Amino acid sequence: MLFAFSVAPTTADTPDGSVSAAVAEAVRIVRESGLPNETTAMFTTLEGEWDECMDVIRRATEAVAATSPRVSLVIKADIRPGYTGQLTEKVRRVEDRLR
Repeated sequence: MLFAFSVAPTTADTPDGSVSAAVAEAVRIVRESGLPNETTAMFTTLEGEWDECMDVIRRATEAVAATSPRVSLVIKADIRPGYTGQLTEKVRRVEDRLR
């Protein structure tokens, strides 16, 4: 399963409105989980089983909540039993078609 998620505080104490410090704490939890993952400008994608991914997403959300009284969380899931390695394979298939 792939889970793409974005978690961020809805308020920021910085003059420029940056939420990068809180987001970095969430990404740290994802990376320390040991699950395959990728972070882009808008989302972090995580690959694994339902329970283990949802646990990581919950802990990442709690880390952000520790910095703000209100948190935004968006989750998108690709549920395809029997397939692994899709974090890279989905992209590879598209890239192959572009050649």
